[in-house]
Amino acid sequence: MTNESCRIEIFDTTLRDGEQCPGASLNQAEKLGVARQLARLRVDVIEAGFPAASRDDLAAVQAISEEIGGQPDITIAALARAQEKDIAAAWRGVAGAARPRIHTFLATSPLHMEHKLCMTPAQVLERVVAAVEQARELGAEVEFSPEDATRSDPAFLAEVLAAAVAAGARVLNLPDTVGYALPQDYGDLIATLREQIPAPAVTWSVHCHDDLGLATANSLAGIAAGARQAEVTLNGIGERAGNCALEELVMALRTRRDALPWHTTVVTEELARSSRLASQLTGFAVAPNKAVVGDNAFAHEAGIHQDGMLKHRQTYEIMTPQTVGRQRSELVLGKHSGRHAFRQRLEELGFHLEGRALDDAFARFKDLADRKKTLTAGDLEALAADEIGAPEGVFELVHLHVVCGQPETASATVRLRDREGTETAAAAVGPGPVDALFRAMGSLITPAARLADYRVLSSGAGADAVGEVSVHLHGADAEHRFSGYGADIDIVVATARALLSAFNRLLAATPARRKDPAATSSRVERSEAC
Repeated sequence: MTNESCRIEIFDTTLRDGEQCPGASLNQAEKLGVARQLARLRVDVIEAGFPAASRDDLAAVQAISEEIGGQPDITIAALARAQEKDIAAAWRGVAGAARPRIHTFLATSPLHMEHKLCMTPAQVLERVVAAVEQARELGAEVEFSPEDATRSDPAFLAEVLAAAVAAGARVLNLPDTVGYALPQDYGDLIATLREQIPAPAVTWSVHCHDDLGLATANSLAGIAAGARQAEVTLNGIGERAGNCALEELVMALRTRRDALPWHTTVVTEELARSSRLASQLTGFAVAPNKAVVGDNAFAHEAGIHQDGMLKHRQTYEIMTPQTVGRQRSELVLGKHSGRHAFRQRLEELGFHLEGRALDDAFARFKDLADRKKTLTAGDLEALAADEIGAPEGVFELVHLHVVCGQPETASATVRLRDREGTETAAAAVGPGPVDALFRAMGSLITPAARLADYRVLSSGAGADAVGEVSVHLHGADAEHRFSGYGADIDIVVATARALLSAFNRLLAATPARRKDPAATSSRVERSEAC
């Protein structure tokens, strides 16, 4: 087995499949931030998005292709249905990359063909050939995926894949779209198809969902059967129960080299940072017991475990926290530090802030340094992520005053400023400060919103750690969710920033919901929600 045949290419689809989590939509700046970190992680392929989905997604894919796609060792891919307009949009997205790829797909299972596509097998076969030929003629490398492959008829699946190869596809991906497969079955399917379709120039790929908790196991089974590309996401995010987690697959290959003789080019020391960035920008917290990157992955509480660790680390740890970048040093940065040192340290942590975002982050850093003797890497990452995650807002927070405690009812007064500089204010009461804040802001912005989720995390240890708040709002149609993220040493301020971030995203998606500032008095009034 040659060294190259032992290498597994990592195809990261956090920005495409991962973004399909309800409430996980990312704006262009956020997508660029994740793409930069993926480049630091040294993945082989970045699936930057689905250009036909929206103009914003197309613009984000183009920006990533231009900035990140210039690196000769990174392929930039875009997803496209097997339709002419989708493939044309995908090409517009990735044309600026040095190594562009169009990833086109069409379902092949009887269930999907009959009930979703309303197409016959012959029509599906014809559509696949046409789509692959179109993408190839444009000049892109072509990857084809038969959606719901694991529930497809094996004979028809082989026919479709062989036709895709003849039309010019150079990557064949086998999606376990609904997480239905078992490891043995999935490995056998790939092995059988490779025998039936002898194509040395083709790379076989795995794409496994986690509906039964088998995504990583199935992906490893596919690799053992000859697949040399694995499609994964940071933290395993994605549709429903998510995808195979990048960090799990990579560390399984690295840790069990005795049984898994394959390797990747991933810089594993960047895994923790990558996981944290994805969590901050999507608003989805990483479970403490999450493999590799969860807070408890390297924590030991039981006395027997602690005793074993003190005597020999490997009694209870099969990998070191340093291997995945979990060890963090305290920063020397404080209130006397200047902008240059602050910016340099942020860049070392993987954050690139410019202009107003850098100014705002530095001002908040100085304010935090006045209240806290030492700032940790986690504190700085929380501040930077807050600025990256902040959408281009219709409103910004000018003033906030919250009163709460027992037995009094909580009250909140907020003053907001819009893009024209007009300030409006409102006050509201509620059973708690979060409810009062939400009602006050909603009375000024859009009372039709509903708070669907509210989570509080800490960026580090200690009573003075920066608090991180993520929220999700439901819009008026109750179908779309809008995420918001805020960070501050004062958890109430962090909550206000997170709520305003989510409200601004809601307004960007539904501008008609915005209230006319001229119709709202600039004096403080009690909202109707009181």
